[in-house]
Amino acid sequence: MKIHLIAALLVVAAGLFLGLNRVEWSVIILTVTAVWAAEIMNTSLEKVVDLLSPQYNVVAGRAKNISAGAVLVTALGAVLVGIMIFGPRIIQWLEGFSR
Repeated sequence: MKIHLIAALLVVAAGLFLGLNRVEWSVIILTVTAVWAAEIMNTSLEKVVDLLSPQYNVVAGRAKNISAGAVLVTALGAVLVGIMIFGPRIIQWLEGFSR
């Protein structure tokens, strides 16, 4: 969760620096919210599984892994959104140095 918080703060800073428009901010906000929601649901599931199955259980372990996988998929989607929104702006910004 700490990594996602740091990533979100960096995204907000980059968005402010690069001057995102309303639509881009909306997509960024929805994407960050989706990652946080997935992380919260994963943590919740892990706590419930630990409560119900204090000893190691193969099925419980799989449930935890699947939940963590959902967070990973959401985070990877967020990276793709970031590339689509920030990529062209960063390239344009970098091209300003070559002139």
